[in-house]
Amino acid sequence: MYPLLQGLRLVECASFIAAPSCALHLAQLGAEVVRIDPVGGGPDFGRWPLARNGASLYWEGLNKGKKSVAIDLSKPRGRQLAVDLITAPGPDRGLFVTNFPKDGFLAHAALAQRRPDLITVRVMGWSDGGSGVDYTVNASVGLPFMTGDAENADRPVNHVLPAWDLMTGAYAAFAALAAERHRLRTGQGQEVLLPLSDVALACLGHTGQIAEVLEQGDRPRFGNALFGAFGRDFTTRDGERVMVVAITRRQWTGLVASLQLREAVHALESALRVSFERDEGQRFMHREALFPLFERAIAARPVAELDAAFDAHGVCWSRYRTLSQGLAQDPRLSLDAELFTRLQHPSGLSYPAPGAMGHFGAAPRLPAVRAPRLGEHTDEVLADVLALSAAQIGELHDAGVVAGET
Repeated sequence: MYPLLQGLRLVECASFIAAPSCALHLAQLGAEVVRIDPVGGGPDFGRWPLARNGASLYWEGLNKGKKSVAIDLSKPRGRQLAVDLITAPGPDRGLFVTNFPKDGFLAHAALAQRRPDLITVRVMGWSDGGSGVDYTVNASVGLPFMTGDAENADRPVNHVLPAWDLMTGAYAAFAALAAERHRLRTGQGQEVLLPLSDVALACLGHTGQIAEVLEQGDRPRFGNALFGAFGRDFTTRDGERVMVVAITRRQWTGLVASLQLREAVHALESALRVSFERDEGQRFMHREALFPLFERAIAARPVAELDAAFDAHGVCWSRYRTLSQGLAQDPRLSLDAELFTRLQHPSGLSYPAPGAMGHFGAAPRLPAVRAPRLGEHTDEVLADVLALSAAQIGELHDAGVVAGET
């Protein structure tokens, strides 16, 4: 964590990845994040992966460093309490992150009647308000038909990484700070609507894929080949699988030199009247002619020999590993790095947890903070933010409107 956003408080009422990861990024840069959790937990409170005791490792990973207030949002008093927390007065307050529907008791227009300078960042599935998650948005934008082997062109292949969720969460954190900066200059609040579908479309547009489709039609599958340059998986003499990439001129010349393929590649260039060194697109266009050269050269060497040769020539490559193998074998993935802090988590497990992903030279890195236990900060937040007395808080507990730590 870093103390860069100290003094800033936001309220989160959200589940799953995108909106909670937005608040997580801000918390790890020093903001105080107060989560409003349903009593007993929201729809992602038990989401996989789970610890052996049934606790959600997913939930405690996304909610590190936050405070949890457990409120029964099915009760009118509980909803009013949530509105009071979101719209509580004070400078550096009045920021709200949610993925609740834009209509209803958490609609921005209704909340802004209580606090006109309120900033609401609302993560959505589709821009029309329709329900959508990473997998359904991904299915709609066509990426599962670009992923996988060319031989199975009619079968979609889902990506296991929730890219649009993660991208949306990061952009939502950026958008929240941009809106807060606008409010500092103008005093104006606003609602920021951020659909996963818009993030997906924008990313595909930024990388030229929408223009490509409009001009040339849908991109076919190329298996594990890197589109537009040289790259693919290969097998070494001792059975290791490696990914080798050559996008830049230097990467290409280093790869060719490391495998002693200059003469063979030059002969192919002469026959095809192209320069692979100058044009990475030619490497992709003629990949079926190039791949056998590299298959044979890599298959003739054990991975240790390739390791030394590749590193000596600055080749861009990596072994294929499972996550457990990577954590155990690759020092660049060490859990002892300053990114991680070993924490005792609500699940009862002790393991390293990541803090802020960036390294800020002007501020000290502070240890990461564990996720809260559900309702752990109910009494603290109600007293601090809403100035409720112990008797008032006790009455809310007695009425089942709020709950303490579970």
